[in-house]
Amino acid sequence: MNSFPDSHKDLLADETRAFAFLATLMPDGSPQLTPLWFSVDGKYILINSAKGRVKDRNMRADPRVAVVIADPKDPYRFVQVRGRVADITESGGLDHINTLSLKYQGKPWSPRPGQVRVIYRILPEKSVPDE
Repeated sequence: MNSFPDSHKDLLADETRAFAFLATLMPDGSPQLTPLWFSVDGKYILINSAKGRVKDRNMRADPRVAVVIADPKDPYRFVQVRGRVADITESGGLDHINTLSLKYQGKPWSPRPGQVRVIYRILPEKSVPDE
């Protein structure tokens, strides 16, 4: 990811298993914050959620987001990413959450009946390290 500082690119590696904290905007403009799993594909930060959750509704209404990715070994080392949701798709959502579950929990995802999984591709526009 070109906009990511070289000093913090290790936080994107699967083996680091860093958590992300996603900030979205509620309809009244107040912030909403959620810890979550993530992956990257070279251009985007990919997150996954169930359709209909608060963050899903917020990102569909307003694509502006911020993401903090924290070093699991040092919580004072992090990078803040500001960007926007460039794409929302249900296609591949279940496979993606399974991949994330294997990364973070070491076991396959257990699908929940009736739940629709969604992938959100976040385009970073600005990244700021903890420095």
